[in-house]
Amino acid sequence: MRLRCMLLLTCFIAINAINGPKDREDAVKNFFGGRHTNNWVLLVGTSRFWFNYRHLSNVLGIYRTVKRLGIPDSQIILMLADDMACNPRNVYPAQMFNNENHKINLYGDSIEVDYRGYEVNVENVIRILTGRHAPGTPRSKRLLTDDRSNILVYMTGHGGDEFLKFQDNEEISSHDLADAFEQMHQKRRYRELMFMIDTCQANTMFTQFYSPSILAIGSSRLGENSYSHHSDPDLGLAVIDRFTFFTLDYFEQHDVSNRSIQSLFNSFDYDKVGSHAGWRNDLFGRPLNKVPLTDFFGSVIVAQHTDFAYEIAAASGAASLAEPPPFDMPLETPEFADAKPAGPSPRLLTSHFVSSVAAFSAIVYAMSRLSAHRTR
Repeated sequence: MRLRCMLLLTCFIAINAINGPKDREDAVKNFFGGRHTNNWVLLVGTSRFWFNYRHLSNVLGIYRTVKRLGIPDSQIILMLADDMACNPRNVYPAQMFNNENHKINLYGDSIEVDYRGYEVNVENVIRILTGRHAPGTPRSKRLLTDDRSNILVYMTGHGGDEFLKFQDNEEISSHDLADAFEQMHQKRRYRELMFMIDTCQANTMFTQFYSPSILAIGSSRLGENSYSHHSDPDLGLAVIDRFTFFTLDYFEQHDVSNRSIQSLFNSFDYDKVGSHAGWRNDLFGRPLNKVPLTDFFGSVIVAQHTDFAYEIAAASGAASLAEPPPFDMPLETPEFADAKPAGPSPRLLTSHFVSSVAAFSAIVYAMSRLSAHRTR
């Protein structure tokens, strides 16, 4: 009886140690402040064959932009259905351009293609989104996101009413994407998701979405085509679509560090694009004029500003640190941040962890004593 009472008391102490003054999960959430901590990008060019050069040029243009804004290759999944750079018809071998002036080689030395050729199919796109990969799939081909990740999904190719073709062989529908996004939501694989698509009748591709925190934009309405912007006489074909061209032009012409998603959307003019770009934000939880472009197109850097300095000793050259700030000093937040982080400090969380380990050890010891007592 005494051992049972001791065991119950030990369990009570362990629960209090694990939970601490607040629930442990709430403490961790408060520590991160509920803000997103990383951005990921999935870029999909679904078209094959030389005459679809512009579709892969669209993808590589977005790829170059997000890399320029700080998102590393380790957080970008690039899918190209064909290798236009090495096509024998390409008069600029191992190079691709989205402008007839040939100033920017999109297929540079630092490009990292994760899926190419017949790997670019509907099954792999669904697997990437939902995280249901075949055994042995390398990390570089996985979308390793969590509930603090913002994800940009960009797709381009030939499409129609609620479908997008893959290499003239198969299709992905609006229902397929909607269900994949719902799986992601249930698995807590994203915090916010932005879906962008450049194809004919693009706006129909997000009509079936129903999961929260999703923002979607397309290049054309139901019944409208998505047109190319201009052709390159050297290559003999169109090198970029209008919607993507003016998207990239916006990033080149403006300082996006202080621009919102709404300002980008407002820049799509029918006279320029040739179709009615449309977006859907009823599932999204924030006003678009309060969402910075870098929440999806740029890197995330959370910095802790301090008011103390390092004192440099002139004689020995050794540096001594002045009185450090408390560990739970609140982080400075950018202009568009939802709220400043609040909650227990890392030192407090560490003490809770040590207490939890000690309590767990006590439980194991008590259970072993109880088992030994019963065997007698």
